[in-house]
Amino acid sequence: MNDFKYIKTDLKRYFPAYLFGILLLVVIDGLQLITPLIIGGFTDDLMAGTLTASKLPTYMGMVMGIAFLVAVGRFGWRMTIITTSKKLEYSLRNKLFRHLEKLSLNYYNHHKTGDLMAHCTNDVTAVRMAFGSGIVMFIDAMFMGVMTIILMITRINLNLTLLAILPLPLIAITIILLGKQIRLRFKRVQEAFSDLTDTAQESFSGIRIIKSFVMESKTLDYFNINNQENFDTNMSLVRISGFAHPLVGLISSASTLIAIVYGGSLVMDKVISIGEFVTFITYVGMLSWPMMALGFVYNIIQRGQVSLKRINVILETEPEIEDAETLLDLYDFTPSIEVKNLSFKYPGSEADTLKNISFSVKSGETLAIIGRTGSGKTTLMNLLLKLYNVDDDTILYSGKDINALPQHDLREKIGYVPQDNFLFSKPISYNVAFSSEEVDLERVKTSTRVAQIHREIEEFSKGYDTELGERGVNMSGGQKQRVSIARALYKKPPIVLLDDSLSAVDTKTEESILSHLSDELKETTTLIVAHRISTIKGADKIIVLDDGEIVEQGTHENLLALGGLYEDMYKKQLLEEKISKE
Repeated sequence: MNDFKYIKTDLKRYFPAYLFGILLLVVIDGLQLITPLIIGGFTDDLMAGTLTASKLPTYMGMVMGIAFLVAVGRFGWRMTIITTSKKLEYSLRNKLFRHLEKLSLNYYNHHKTGDLMAHCTNDVTAVRMAFGSGIVMFIDAMFMGVMTIILMITRINLNLTLLAILPLPLIAITIILLGKQIRLRFKRVQEAFSDLTDTAQESFSGIRIIKSFVMESKTLDYFNINNQENFDTNMSLVRISGFAHPLVGLISSASTLIAIVYGGSLVMDKVISIGEFVTFITYVGMLSWPMMALGFVYNIIQRGQVSLKRINVILETEPEIEDAETLLDLYDFTPSIEVKNLSFKYPGSEADTLKNISFSVKSGETLAIIGRTGSGKTTLMNLLLKLYNVDDDTILYSGKDINALPQHDLREKIGYVPQDNFLFSKPISYNVAFSSEEVDLERVKTSTRVAQIHREIEEFSKGYDTELGERGVNMSGGQKQRVSIARALYKKPPIVLLDDSLSAVDTKTEESILSHLSDELKETTTLIVAHRISTIKGADKIIVLDDGEIVEQGTHENLLALGGLYEDMYKKQLLEEKISKE
């Protein structure tokens, strides 16, 4: 039962609906068992010459009436049980997605997108099949099997029944014996589908690179390897299932043959009537399905159990970031930041990415962070966002340890512009107003004007209603950066983190954005990561990172006077600008 711990609540909630559907299913199965008796009675009357014109409509009415009730009842139990299993699927998929959102950033560094997509689709569907078709087949097989045998014994003949059903248990036994192989092959099918999905997703996301390097053929070859693996694993499962079906038919034929040979002799010996013989043959045909269903339901449940275990592995994964319970609103929050002796290494890494970092930013101040590529600038931003764990009392907001602040409340106070400028496949207005439930178009336009992107958005055919392609593919790098800046400004946060957010714009646009930002953010605590010194020379304080350490800090003028790394970077950038102008 431990496998069901995450769906136990849902099963309890949906139990009344399941119970009603099962009872309806049993009633309908009972009605189906009456039809062979009616046909048997009709046959006996026909053979005995007692079938009259008045009896014929009665037989026809009974058969049609039962058929109608069975049709309505089948619709009823299908809508009840299958719909309930769909609700379970819906709830489980939401639960899984909600948990995936809670997991730390490091989890996604070690798990492929395609694999997670397969868990949210195929695995959840397999669980739904177990609790939908699986339950239907199990109840149907048990009730129909038991009741059919009872009717065959009580209404026809005991010896004939025992002989006829002798081969039928072999159906269930055979399929159960094949169950282990089916379970293993189904697991491989799920894993192969995960790999295929991941390959397709990665290829579509990187289609520009593929085309730029003319690597369509190489990418197709790699996709074909995964596609072939997916095909082979599915065929492996199909082969064993294909072997089971004809075997079931062969065993069922043996039962039918026994019924015909021995039942025919009983008719000739006048032990049973022709009508009873016809009824018995009909029951034998009906009995092969329950025996087959018992085997199949075992396999469906096994598949569901395999998928449920795969889902449970995710649901049992605890977020690496421990969240605090104290609400940030209880504090007299001021947007000041202090970092004290901060060292950090990524999980699984032996070397420190940041080493003994210390600085402070007062409310309303602007701190700039500059350094060579790989010096730890983005890592520092990630830690300030509480995307990774840090030691206690190494990062403080408003004098409070970051580990004592809830993630949600803290991030509500921060407007973040990342390096990769991720945009959603939604309208531009949605992307800018992403931090709120409703889109305030005037507020959106105010933010885009500050970010110097309003005019360009207006030039799109649908303006702010323009749907962006995946990751904002129908925008240039500079446009995406400015939309990301507008998204952070729309939030009106007390703290803004800009991670190299002007690298893709030209110098003139950069100057215009910085001018507007200085007015917009004059009362906001701002941290800017940059490669170009022109971006940050007006900051209240600048820290220079090199190999994860602060090697210099001060104002632009102070750092130039030191004659160190900052001055060297500044001179090189001035030379580059001079050469580019020439």
